[in-house]
Amino acid sequence: MIRSVANILFYIGLVIGLSLPGISQTDAELQNYFKNSVGLSQNQIADIRGGKAIGKVLESRTPDEIFVFGAVYINASPESYVRFATDFDRLRKLPEFVAIKKFSDPPQVADLDGFTFDSDDIKALKECKPRHCDVQLPAQAMGNIQQSIHWDAPDLEHQVNQLLQRRAIERLQEYHNKGNEALGTYHDKDHPTDVPKQFEYMLSYTRVLPKYLPDFHRYLLAYPNAKSPNIEDIFYWAKVKFGLKPTLRVVQMVTLKGQSASEPAYAIAEKQLYSSHYFETALDLTFCIRGIDDPKQPGFYLIKEMGSEQAGLTGVKGSIVRKVAVGRTASSLEKSLSAIKNILEAKQ
Repeated sequence: MIRSVANILFYIGLVIGLSLPGISQTDAELQNYFKNSVGLSQNQIADIRGGKAIGKVLESRTPDEIFVFGAVYINASPESYVRFATDFDRLRKLPEFVAIKKFSDPPQVADLDGFTFDSDDIKALKECKPRHCDVQLPAQAMGNIQQSIHWDAPDLEHQVNQLLQRRAIERLQEYHNKGNEALGTYHDKDHPTDVPKQFEYMLSYTRVLPKYLPDFHRYLLAYPNAKSPNIEDIFYWAKVKFGLKPTLRVVQMVTLKGQSASEPAYAIAEKQLYSSHYFETALDLTFCIRGIDDPKQPGFYLIKEMGSEQAGLTGVKGSIVRKVAVGRTASSLEKSLSAIKNILEAKQ
């Protein structure tokens, strides 16, 4: 038990970016570490190992950032979670998804059936100007779209969505070739968002990552370079129900399989490449850490951190929105982890 708790402590430190002190392996010291460094209560520490999902809002550096931590112990194999997380047929049935689909390799326009703007977004595109647009876009994209569309045509929605899908494929292909440089800069608000720099800044929150999983960290920053044999990529798009309007997202899922006992069984990063609304940058990290209380049992700790940079969370109104958003996110993460635990354990 002591060694497996030490493992989870180590990786919680990795996930939430805390520097790890020298920890000797006594139960009391480990309990203190959870309590004092991570901020968990003694009951929460016991609950995680007992199979209860715990979600917690983490301290962020700016009001625009939201970081949420969650963990649960699951009596199943880590491999079962990887299969679960990449089952797009299952994801398609969940109520939060309007549509979701994995991209082909290489990506094709046919992959984007359902990747469409609604009528409000199409109206917003017509009226878009730099620093004032209800859809997240670079300034150049705003001009190109407005010049390429016949706004009075009876097939306006078809025109817009065809162009949207072609541009999405072009941007994804550019990302395959150039990496983060291709993510560009959003000019829809007063303060432009340099997406590559914001992503690097967000990844820096997990400052222990470069030390303990250097290949994983390097690849997230240097894609398409620096790929190691134990890393796999999946690219997918989703239309999700979030906030006041459906949101289109393009995501890269990077999965690293641990090669030694000192590494997690799996580390998974879901890196947002584009979002039409709300999320300027987003990075979800998942770690599957094998438990070793009983070598005959395949249990593991499922640890998640969800990080995002969102507009509109500052000022008096924004602070209220932020408080509601982070509370719901932590609660939703707990429910999600509990549901995952129940599904995976039921299949054992």
